[in-house]
Formats: sequence, C-alpha cells, structure tokens
Amino acid sequence: MFKTIRILLAIAAFHDYEIWKMDVKTAFLNGKLEEDVYMTQPEGFVTPENAGKVCKLQRSIYGLKQASRSWNLRFNNAIQEFGFIRNEDEPCVYKKFSGSIVSLLIIGNDIPTL
Repeated sequence: MFKTIRILLAIAAFHDYEIWKMDVKTAFLNGKLEEDVYMTQPEGFVTPENAGKVCKLQRSIYGLKQASRSWNLRFNNAIQEFGFIRNEDEPCVYKKFSGSIVSLLIIGNDIPTL
C-alpha cells in the first residue's frame, strides 16, 4: 500500500495537484453489525432493575473484532454511490473520473501526514 501512496503523492507533486487529508475519529462507530453481538452493561450504567441483563449491540464499537470489517463494508457501499470505483490491485484506493478531472481516494490508518 505504501508504494502506491508514494507513487500517487509523487504524481500529485509533479503536476501540482491539490491534496486533502481527512481523519475520521469515529469511523468504527458507524459500522452496522450483521450478526447478534451482546456485551455486559458498562460500569456506571447499570440500573438495579436491569442488573442481570446484557446489552445487544446495534452498531459496532471500538475493540470489537467485527468493527473494522463492518465499517469497511458500509464505507465501500457509500463511496460507490458517489461514483468511485475500487482499485482491484489496491482495495484501499478508489478512483473517479469526471470529464477531465480524476479524483483518487485512499483509505488507511497509516497514511503519512502532508
């Protein structure tokens, strides 16, 4: 993945293209779970009448094994609705062609700061 990013950054620098970087702090909280996942009630949120009960998760949370996969599936579906196409060789790279404009979108947690 880093080789692709370096090549894209070199091309952008050579042609003086605009580069934007965005960080999504709550990304994993937006994944929808496909299976039933239960957890114990968080400390401080247990009411006496519900002391022995567990919580059924509606969405993924940090630390959950399924979190990154569920977020990635939802992101992939959403970004393709905007006309982006996933690169077959690099699944974290998306491209979109609009006339003479080419937009590239790279997702990852280790993308270098510009």
